[in-house]
Amino acid sequence: MTDLVRPRVLGTTPRRVDGPAKVTGTARYAGDQPVTSPAFAWLVQAEVARGVLTSIDVGRAEALDGVLTVLTPDNAPRLADTDDAELAALQSHDVDFRGQVLAVVVARTPEIARHAASLVRAEVGQRPHDVHLSADRADLYAPEQVNGGFETDTARGDVAEGLERAAHEVDQTYTTAWYHNNPMEPHTTTALWSDDDLVLYESTQGVHTTREAVASTLGLPPGRVHVVSPHVGGGFGSKGTPHVHTILAALAARSLPGTPVKLALTRQQMFSLVGYRTPTIQRVRLGGAADGRLTAIAVDAVGQTSRIKEFAEQTAVPSRTMYAAPHRRTTHRLAALDVPVPSWMRAPGECPGMFGPEVALDELAVACGLDPVELRIRNEPEVEPESGKPFSTRNLTACLREGARRFGWAHRDPAPGVREEAGWLVGTGVAASTYPVNHTPGSQATIGFTAAGRYRVEIGAADLGTGTWTSLAQIAADALGVDFADVELRIGDTKLPKATVAGGSSGITSWGSAVVAAARAFREEFGDRPAGGDETTASAPAAPDSDKWAMHAFGAQFAEVRVHVDTGEVRVPRLLGVFAVGRVVNPRLARSQLVGGMTMGLSMALHEHSLLDERSGHVVNHDFADYHIATNADVPSVEAYWVDEHDPHTNPMGTKGVGEIGIVGTAAAIVNAAHHATGVRVRDLPVTLDHFLS
Repeated sequence: MTDLVRPRVLGTTPRRVDGPAKVTGTARYAGDQPVTSPAFAWLVQAEVARGVLTSIDVGRAEALDGVLTVLTPDNAPRLADTDDAELAALQSHDVDFRGQVLAVVVARTPEIARHAASLVRAEVGQRPHDVHLSADRADLYAPEQVNGGFETDTARGDVAEGLERAAHEVDQTYTTAWYHNNPMEPHTTTALWSDDDLVLYESTQGVHTTREAVASTLGLPPGRVHVVSPHVGGGFGSKGTPHVHTILAALAARSLPGTPVKLALTRQQMFSLVGYRTPTIQRVRLGGAADGRLTAIAVDAVGQTSRIKEFAEQTAVPSRTMYAAPHRRTTHRLAALDVPVPSWMRAPGECPGMFGPEVALDELAVACGLDPVELRIRNEPEVEPESGKPFSTRNLTACLREGARRFGWAHRDPAPGVREEAGWLVGTGVAASTYPVNHTPGSQATIGFTAAGRYRVEIGAADLGTGTWTSLAQIAADALGVDFADVELRIGDTKLPKATVAGGSSGITSWGSAVVAAARAFREEFGDRPAGGDETTASAPAAPDSDKWAMHAFGAQFAEVRVHVDTGEVRVPRLLGVFAVGRVVNPRLARSQLVGGMTMGLSMALHEHSLLDERSGHVVNHDFADYHIATNADVPSVEAYWVDEHDPHTNPMGTKGVGEIGIVGTAAAIVNAAHHATGVRVRDLPVTLDHFLS
């Protein structure tokens, strides 16, 4: 049951705790830490997709004044654990993908390090490579499971029978592009050894998970690795797991006792070293009765992974939750290629995986002659379709109806390609979204009463710019029954109690549960009049209802799209989303997350596409000059709302998470609106003007 029944601070919008430091430039990020006389590292990367390093000449680099050391596979320290091939820095002469690190140069200034790196001469014997993703490859394979621990394939009933009985059938293939995480702050590590203890100032979504991975790789007890990360300039999943630069910085610093080493990846280096979202190929088959009720759903997803480390995006998983149908199937297949390692990117699985099915549902609505909002409502399930669990709360219908009301959907003419205003074809579209309620066990919090009469709350959580500094303090204030100003929060340090990673929209759910548990334990032990120095620690309880209920957030996104009659230019003057996300801790922060997610979804729909030169394995548009993302001019109006939702089963706060659901349905809504505007059905992202000029 929810503990915070009548909150005073939850649901309000106090000034951001970290706001003054950020706007005055005093917030310290990983590269800003005040270390003494640091050195600077620069990477030398492979320029072929596959091969073997036959020789590497570092003589000219080492002779340059100011160069301190150059590490290569020939002289780099051996790592204790190389099971994670992505972290096995400089342990082999094999080249497994373009951009792999071949050497790291360390010098007194970043300018010297960069110049010295350009003087390193690496000879690589090329081997045949394969970077081509297709759905008809003979070597596609089924992973043991997909990201999140989900089953690879599921089946209920007989899809062929369901399609045979259908009055209308959709059988189409949809593709999403290769996308790269591009947080504002590049991935950065400042590493310093003191005797055998390692300090890492790290840009990370989880200080404790980073410590565990680094300690294992280097063969250190976890207690000898200290990770500090009070502020993070965005992550979008790419900072959720450690990457090779962290290990390289640690190795470089170890080779220079007493000298801190700073390693900040460039924007271009991020395109090969810190993960990305796999491109997907989705064959979606829907069968619908004459009244639009689904008789069958099948989603067969194909993605790519690296040969050296598997990551299986859970693309087909969201279709297991969304709509009722007696016959259903989902499958995942992977192609192992000579490419960098893919990883988490905002709403992995749900973001790409809702694109194909939500566009297919729009196609079915057209075939059935039904309003696409009504079609979705008509296929609402009574229980989660594949697990059979009842929903803790499911308010998708409320989101669709409220969104339709706010958007003015009732006045929509369903005919496509018939509205023109001043040379622009105008259309509107809708798509639904979902995201699971994730609760990661293992977080702890400590609460103490200070001599100054304030409550010190400590937990090793992360703030990616999302507002953790503020929202966790709000939760603590209400859990303790005190004013917001009476709480002093400390986060982002492995010296603080363990916190799980900020990922899967699980941060507030997991960390907040630990804070509430610590507050309850503190009051039980010390009452309402504690003395200075009183302190207690508690762990987040297990989610007792997770086996009984299906817990998800839901949403509905509406889009207006305009396509120029002569040029095919696409504009989105309006986006509107309504969401059911449980209790909203801080409306200002929640709206920021939802608007940001929708903006990122628009960027996915219209702009983002990592272009791979298959001859070299090179992503050629590997910077902001060529990898286009949405700017202010692209999003003149983005509105985010939510319905009141009380869910007593999710956690003590009743929250569900808001960080990722905003991106999930946006691209499909835009594509559906583009069809309504033009009559042209786009099934391959991004939606570029050439789709409309044939």
